[in-house]
Amino acid sequence: MTSVTDDLPLAADFPKATDADWRKLVDGVLKGAPFEKLTGKTYDGVRIEPLYPRAKSAAPVVGRPAAAPWQIMQRIDHPDAAAANAQALVDLENGATGLSLIFAGGNGAHGFGLEPSADAVAKVLKDIHLDAGIGIELQVGPQSRMAAIHVAEYVKSKGLDPAACDIRFGLDPLAACAVWGHSPYSWEEIVPAVTSGIKGLATLGFKGPFASADGRVIHDAGGSEVQELAFVLACGVAYLRAIESAGVPLEQARGMVYARLSADADQFLTMAKFRALRLLWARIETASGLTPKPLFIAADTAWRMLTQRDPYVNMLRATMATFAAGLAGANAVTVLPHTLALGLPDPFARRVARNTQALLLEESNLAKVSDPAAGSGGIETLTAQLCGAAWTLFQESETAGGAFAALQQGLFQSKVAAARKARDANIAKRRDVLTGASEFPNLHESAASVLTAVPIALASYGEAKYKFDALTPIRLAQPFETLRDKSDAVLKARGARPKVFLANLGTPADFTARATFAKSFFETGGIEAVDSEGFADPARLAAAFKTSGAELACLCSSDKVYAATAEAAAQALQSAGARHIYLAGRPAEAEAALRAAGVTGFVFAGSDALATLQDAYLRMEQT
Repeated sequence: MTSVTDDLPLAADFPKATDADWRKLVDGVLKGAPFEKLTGKTYDGVRIEPLYPRAKSAAPVVGRPAAAPWQIMQRIDHPDAAAANAQALVDLENGATGLSLIFAGGNGAHGFGLEPSADAVAKVLKDIHLDAGIGIELQVGPQSRMAAIHVAEYVKSKGLDPAACDIRFGLDPLAACAVWGHSPYSWEEIVPAVTSGIKGLATLGFKGPFASADGRVIHDAGGSEVQELAFVLACGVAYLRAIESAGVPLEQARGMVYARLSADADQFLTMAKFRALRLLWARIETASGLTPKPLFIAADTAWRMLTQRDPYVNMLRATMATFAAGLAGANAVTVLPHTLALGLPDPFARRVARNTQALLLEESNLAKVSDPAAGSGGIETLTAQLCGAAWTLFQESETAGGAFAALQQGLFQSKVAAARKARDANIAKRRDVLTGASEFPNLHESAASVLTAVPIALASYGEAKYKFDALTPIRLAQPFETLRDKSDAVLKARGARPKVFLANLGTPADFTARATFAKSFFETGGIEAVDSEGFADPARLAAAFKTSGAELACLCSSDKVYAATAEAAAQALQSAGARHIYLAGRPAEAEAALRAAGVTGFVFAGSDALATLQDAYLRMEQT
């Protein structure tokens, strides 16, 4: 069969392009720089090439049924049960096809969550037709695990057929152990408690799935794609073994387990990760003597990528994450509202989260094509590389004795810590950009609206008999947001933010590029940049600094102008009272002379912005 792209008569008039032709053009642009400059690496060391050939023999990865949309899940996490019920009804009336019931103490609660009592469950589910085809997902923690039983009892009390209710019960003690860093029980004690609950729910007629293998634990803590995949495999296999050990046939047991992954704004890695999980799980099923069936995979947009500052950019991040997860075959997607890092989202934030998915499904028709990434050389290669590396790490956890034992031995925690350290370094140097936080800040943004609510108070999580390093959730923007908080405190106390005077030298053509860079650099830390005209006279520069009200100064211009006037300008600024003077750009061999003239630091692309800004606050506190 001839494909559409094989019959291009117009293209026949042009010579066939080759890799060599492309490399020749690239070398011309690089101007002697090594080709390796165009390659990248993930935090797992997976190499990313700039160009890939088409993967002609690739087959689609089977996920959702053909042309079937994913479930549009909406978080229900208001601590007041009546308010949560009202939110749920609005969501279902306006496009949501599922509800994610977030109970207090669950891994996804992020400070809020539903009360896990029978009375609260009944209030939350009032007037919701659980057997009408909507998806229900429970996210529970150690103190709220009884919520699953309360939901089952509610279904029974309403006379509903459990088999007609699409409920994922979300039992996941391994994730709880990982996040809390301890457990009152050994794995041998946990297994019978979990399996008895699962068997009880299945006996009542619920079809499940019941146990969740939650990769968000790794992602939220700063881990990598390979680590997240391996953790999901380790937990999933642990639950399969536990259920089978309770007398449930493996063919039936596999339908009782599902997975949850984080989706972030890295489109290609997110797509490759979701595709890789399906292939890896199929490998486990095959090794278990089963004919593979598509694993149910739920997706949450990533917590760690949310910012408190300029939170509206979170809408864009969530859109990209949903786009990637949806195209990669996620069965259900929950979009974290863009203001969640600030507090409990209001109706507007909830509507945006819901409509993000509705638009992608109803207007962009993303579900109409199954696995559109199939055959893409880049994504196929990434998928295969993630599969190989994740399988190796999964085997390490198996060698350690399984997921619980691996956590006790710190296997996953040590690898997550290494990935997070590397990630933190790249964020500090602004190589990994967080728009609105570490790049392109807006010091004059208006505060976003959130709801006022009192979180549910929960009892402590038992005695910590079994301890290990906790995988604590983080947000990548927090270090920069801490500096912005300091700036807000100064503004409140003094009526003005800390300031840096941009000491522009020469003409706009000389200083604009570096002044623009310096403005963004300092304002990511809440230090307001005071712009200026270009100066040639050191005396006029000094006078402008004195009237600026700034405590810091930053020289901005071209290397050529620096060579002629930077030292005199620095001396003039120092005489005018600027005790801390920066220069935008790399100093090269002129560093010693510039420091002797009064320059105290240098800001440039790739420098440690976070350390420089933290030091700036220390310097200002000392003056």
